[in-house]
Amino acid sequence: MPQLIASVEGVEIKHVHLRKDRTTLGRRPHNDIVFNNLVVSGEHCVFELEGLADVYVEDLHSTNGTYINGKMIKSRQLLHDNDTIAIGNFRIQYLSASEDSGYHETAAMKLEGHGLPGAAGALHASFKVLSGSSAGLEVPVVKAVTTFGKPDVSVVAVSHRRYGYYVAHMAGEALPTLNGQPIGADAVPLAHNDVLELAGTSMQFLLKDR
Repeated sequence: MPQLIASVEGVEIKHVHLRKDRTTLGRRPHNDIVFNNLVVSGEHCVFELEGLADVYVEDLHSTNGTYINGKMIKSRQLLHDNDTIAIGNFRIQYLSASEDSGYHETAAMKLEGHGLPGAAGALHASFKVLSGSSAGLEVPVVKAVTTFGKPDVSVVAVSHRRYGYYVAHMAGEALPTLNGQPIGADAVPLAHNDVLELAGTSMQFLLKDR
């Protein structure tokens, strides 16, 4: 199933599977994808699913425009796997169903056998962005495996297991670091206040009670 992965400063903020014929994006709350930011128009653009996997994007006469791979679109455009849609400082990666399925299955398998027990317990995890224009943004970690980063630079997977949270490098040439130490393919446990450096962005790992 085609999907969109939205990020700001390399931090994933939204993951949407395109199940409907039309998926709208904009600032107003009635849209399917809502970005509450002034760079986004009330009704900014629409994603249209045709057949099983063809996805088109069309700008809805927005103020700041919609860009694909750095170029402003003037008409309805067919998306290709790994295309990047830019709206202001938001980046949306388009992934086809086949690529998505293989990637996430691999991520889960690679993470399953690594790491040492931590102590996350029933605490709730999140990452707080420390650098860039999104400094202060807090992104919750709610899935069993959550990916962060830029596919062409560096991607990590954060897994939530019975005994804690773990992070591993999944893709990209630039090695991420945790508290200044490089992270490889073997998952390492995360502790409260750990600092992850990923694709030029610093993020602090937080564990909190609700």
